[in-house]
Amino acid sequence: MITIDYLLFIASILIIISILFTKLLDNIGIPTLLLFIGVGILAGSEGIGGIFFNNTSLAQSIGILALVFILFSGGLSTSWHDSKKIIKPAISLATIGVLITAFTIAVFVMLIFKTSFLWGLLIGSVISSTDAAAVFSILSSNNIGLKNNLKPLLELESGSNDPMAVFLTIGTIELILAPQKTIFNLILFFLLQMGLGTLIGILGGKLMVFLTNKLKLFYEGIYPVFTLAMAALIYSLTSVLEGSGFLAVYIAGIIMGNSQFIQKKTVIRFFDGLSMLSQISMFLTLGLLVFPSQIIKIYGLGLLLSIVLIFLARPLSVFISLLPFKFNFKEKLFISWIGLRGAVPIILATFPLLSGVKNSSLIFNLVFFIVLTSSLLQGWSLNYVAKLLHLSTVMPKKKRFPLEVDLDFNEDADIMEFIVPYNSEMVGKQIVELNFPNECRIVLIVRRENNIIPSGGTILEQGDVLSILFNKNNAKEIKEIFVHK
Repeated sequence: MITIDYLLFIASILIIISILFTKLLDNIGIPTLLLFIGVGILAGSEGIGGIFFNNTSLAQSIGILALVFILFSGGLSTSWHDSKKIIKPAISLATIGVLITAFTIAVFVMLIFKTSFLWGLLIGSVISSTDAAAVFSILSSNNIGLKNNLKPLLELESGSNDPMAVFLTIGTIELILAPQKTIFNLILFFLLQMGLGTLIGILGGKLMVFLTNKLKLFYEGIYPVFTLAMAALIYSLTSVLEGSGFLAVYIAGIIMGNSQFIQKKTVIRFFDGLSMLSQISMFLTLGLLVFPSQIIKIYGLGLLLSIVLIFLARPLSVFISLLPFKFNFKEKLFISWIGLRGAVPIILATFPLLSGVKNSSLIFNLVFFIVLTSSLLQGWSLNYVAKLLHLSTVMPKKKRFPLEVDLDFNEDADIMEFIVPYNSEMVGKQIVELNFPNECRIVLIVRRENNIIPSGGTILEQGDVLSILFNKNNAKEIKEIFVHK
């Protein structure tokens, strides 16, 4: 019997190797998804590690748990200010777009493979959604800057289209195994999934913010743990009630990330790390689950499906679902190209396996091959395609703000950060010359990655990031100082 000590040893070694590979190959541009899956395959029964793993149910559970935290973390980092401008096209892509993709693949599979429409629809449903983990990872790790709100559109689409893919997959499996069920039953199931997911997500997100600010927990390290438990509760409660847990937890993350709450930076940093751990664990597990010898046997069919998905189904779904919206041809072309497939399709491919659908092993292997092809071809070329279509923009280097002060929202004190503009009159002046109110202090200056503890005689330079501790009554006065100087 395998002991917990052995499992921890193996898991820690695999995670460390994955992180080291990510660091070593960071500049080459290989998507992290491929690296982590590759480590899992090498460690598997047909690789050098020789670890035999074929527990589909466990792999599915690990994948679902990982996606919960990845989606919540993605929601925390989603700017509602940017996303609300493109919410309608994002919803159209996440629903109509997914549906068109699934049906296009279904028709192709039915005609080429000479099989039933439902079996083709099952494959189409499984690979119909873009993957949040892959999109979030590639856009952030490659520091890709995009024009015209394309980045928030792609992030919002990838975070919200999983429920539609889950609905189509489960619904198609039920139609295959229980032909007596009608389309009406599926429509009710869809409305329940989306309705409950949205409602519980909104209420749960608001409740998280309220409790975080009101409970005044005894130890700052407990805030991330409390948030983690609440995110898991929102997902599980929604799923138990037969709603979309993925949609609920993503919406809750957006609401919390765009609200003010105690220890916000600590919570966000915690979920950044947890999201990365979740991605590594999920992709490693899926890599262990696959048998490369079986993938090689279907590479011809897999390549054919990949070409249809990338060059026909995805573009068709994008151009049709975005017809009512003002996107030019190049933008639609780029959105079509960034239809990355990742862990979600592989996890959904385990549903037919566990349900006993005929030829479900073939579906799993085909989906795995398609994911690898999508990540390798599309994920590697995003920067190049964005530049080719003149949609890339200079991404400002993200500044790091190391100072965090735990302030009760009922008190008068608060902390804010200002950047000294490049054309400002305050450049070259001493802090004492700014005539700040008596109850305000510049407590830290971040200058070219260096932290400076200021005094009244400290001379300001352009681009300095000032952390200001102030009385809330003086907020307007401080802002006017920076606006008029």
